[in-house]
Amino acid sequence: MKEIGIIVAMDEEREAISNIMTEVEIEQIYNLRFLKGKIQGKSCIVAKSGIGKVNAARTTQVMLQNYDIQYVINLGAGGSINGMLNIGDVLIAKEVVQHDFDITAFGHSKGYITGVGNSVICDRDLVSEIEQMIQSIPERSYQIKIGVIATGDIFCTETWMKDKIRAKFNADVVDMECAAIGQVCYLDNVPFMVIRAISDTPNGRNASTFDENLKFASKRCANILKEFLV
Repeated sequence: MKEIGIIVAMDEEREAISNIMTEVEIEQIYNLRFLKGKIQGKSCIVAKSGIGKVNAARTTQVMLQNYDIQYVINLGAGGSINGMLNIGDVLIAKEVVQHDFDITAFGHSKGYITGVGNSVICDRDLVSEIEQMIQSIPERSYQIKIGVIATGDIFCTETWMKDKIRAKFNADVVDMECAAIGQVCYLDNVPFMVIRAISDTPNGRNASTFDENLKFASKRCANILKEFLV
């Protein structure tokens, strides 16, 4: 039976997912802990990768090599670089880019990766399915939007960097993992999607804002996931 792969970066994000799981078992591969269980009756595998692109890519590949994964969902907190997205809002990615990947010296555009392209497109069927689910959610106090996430191995704090990434990639959110997960899924031909709740906005002081809102953002993502898997 195929299983849904769920990858997060941090303990708080994993805890939020485990709280909506049943029949949970733990397996360890290398030093990675995989939670096997069910969400809304669907078989899921949950892993915490740790922060950053290498950790995220490594965890994705280990998951795909050891489990029969139907598709991968990455979820967790993210930083808004779109002035229309506020703390607590949710961004569903239609594509993901690596804003710190740079081989422009060889005539390519910023973010272009050989063998992958300028971005990884999230699975259109999954994005369409979650769009339909969003429309059925009762009245809510936060936005859910479809957009672009830019990934890099840096916690973005500076306003000038936020503005630069926004202008270059037309991105809505920054994070440190999802495009690396997307790249592995693309290369392995596995469908992929992303759910990110806004925890902060780069403004020079947002590290503390991120800490304050991490659990809240994690729980919001878990609730969206639970509705999606009905």
